[in-house]
Amino acid sequence: MFLGYNTNGFAHHRLKDVAAILAELGYQGIAITPDVHHLNPFERATLGGWTVYDQWLLHTHQLRCVIESGARYILDPRRKHQPTLIDPTEQGRSRRRNFIIFSIDLAARLRADCVSLWSGTPSDEASSAELMSRLVDECSVLCRVAEAKHVRLAFEPEPGMFVDTMDKFAELHEKVNHPAFGLTVDVGHLVCQGELPVSEHLIRWKDWLWNVHIEDMRRGAHDHLMFGDGEVDFADVFAGLRAAGYGGMVSVELSRHSHDAVNTARRSMAFLRQFV
Repeated sequence: MFLGYNTNGFAHHRLKDVAAILAELGYQGIAITPDVHHLNPFERATLGGWTVYDQWLLHTHQLRCVIESGARYILDPRRKHQPTLIDPTEQGRSRRRNFIIFSIDLAARLRADCVSLWSGTPSDEASSAELMSRLVDECSVLCRVAEAKHVRLAFEPEPGMFVDTMDKFAELHEKVNHPAFGLTVDVGHLVCQGELPVSEHLIRWKDWLWNVHIEDMRRGAHDHLMFGDGEVDFADVFAGLRAAGYGGMVSVELSRHSHDAVNTARRSMAFLRQFV
């Protein structure tokens, strides 16, 4: 396994500077969240020329990457994380679907390890069965697109969203039933939800575990905290990753720390180096 850092924690930096800083600090990976300041799909006419530069950028700094699709207001400037794959309208679902397809295209061009995605929160009063049906249909379409481009999708259970627990993910995973459909585990989310010990989930899902997010967090509060400020048992987490034979990226996700990004990334590396 190797350490990475999510660009959502460098919201005020140019992507080329983020890559250089992370490499200087010893990170070997970068989790790229396309957003209004980083690879904004709505300000570029094509993927061609600029992804050639980004390929060069990652190669120069010897950084592996994953693509994260969780930008807050990229699709709707007034509603966080909306619309979603479970939107009640075809127009809303297609807007999210097309954004993830953009992320898949980007992942293919940058040879990313995977594309991470989530369900989002419901915006209507549909039943759980109806919401699951929408989500399965959309994920199945995305899996076919991803498979054709040799890209893997890693789905993340997120507190407060429709798919928030590992049990809910297990149901979704069984229904989608596609070799391109795996798992992103955010270790803080498991602590927040009380799904402990974290290591048990990592080992159980080892064959589908393609992406890992890390930060500190407290039970019952979905707040990404600096390492040492929460309740995550990091010894258990990394023991579980080793037992699972995990060889992918473990990326720091501290999106609310962009105001002190460089120092936060430095402190995070100092903390995590004892485990990796």
